[in-house]
Amino acid sequence: MHALLDLEDPVALERHPKVGASWEGFALSEVVRCLGAHEGECWFWGTHQGAELDLLVTSGNRRLGFEFRRTTAPRRTKSMAIALADLSLDEFVLVHAGEHAFPMGERIRAVPLAMLEQEVG
Repeated sequence: MHALLDLEDPVALERHPKVGASWEGFALSEVVRCLGAHEGECWFWGTHQGAELDLLVTSGNRRLGFEFRRTTAPRRTKSMAIALADLSLDEFVLVHAGEHAFPMGERIRAVPLAMLEQEVG
């Protein structure tokens, strides 16, 4: 993606409007790698009303939901509650660009990308 956008270095990426999409794609691939998830276990989910989940991983009887936000101050959203209820998720993880992991509610936690391996893997 970076080559197609002619982004030659991290500074150019930081200034580009697609920096969030780039970060999200990288974070998603890291979650899949950490979990050892297979292609048939990974899904995008969304409703007609606008609630969505960036990554749904179904492995055996477990259902894990992931949202990716390039922010250092993630917040709980209505979409998270809808995904938890509609999909009967065992856990919802919001992967963010901050430094600390913390609970955000019942079965919801925020995990920084830098701690993904130890928190999710």
